[in-house]
Amino acid sequence: METAAPSPTITDRMLRAARLDVGLYEEVEADIRATNQALLVVVIVAIAAGIGAALGGGNVVGRLVAGILNALIGWAVWSYVVYFVGTRFMGGTATYGELLRTLGFAETPGILAIFGFIPILGGILALIGGIWTLVASFIATRQALDIDNGKTIITILLAILALFIVVLVVSIIVGIIFGIGFAVGSMVSP
Repeated sequence: METAAPSPTITDRMLRAARLDVGLYEEVEADIRATNQALLVVVIVAIAAGIGAALGGGNVVGRLVAGILNALIGWAVWSYVVYFVGTRFMGGTATYGELLRTLGFAETPGILAIFGFIPILGGILALIGGIWTLVASFIATRQALDIDNGKTIITILLAILALFIVVLVVSIIVGIIFGIGFAVGSMVSP
């Protein structure tokens, strides 16, 4: 009787993601059980960034909670936008879950943000982590969508443009709503 091979540990997968191991991105793309691990990677990186920022001063708990929520929402939205652009316009073949998993693991190098509290060095390490994450995200996108490098670049640029437009429109709408609220409030006040 054969037993199933043990599932790779999250630590092993994070190290492979950080080494930009193309095989890792193919592996997590195909492994639906890796979705929870990808979510955990995003949370771990957000906690590391929150700790790095909080050690510099300020509301530690507030920063951690806000950082985790922002990271999870950002991961979900970014993964969907990349999925939508890549499959609709670039001929990529993937599911939303495949992008969630690959892009979640691509966040691994962002763990360097834990050193953000260290003057000068923290900023340099955060920059390195950011560039490293960008490269990992490129590989994750390419592998999940099964597209070439050129289409991957276009997908990422179009996704950035789409997110920019959405944020701009939402900001304008929120600004109008608050503007109307303030105008009405000032007319009602004695």
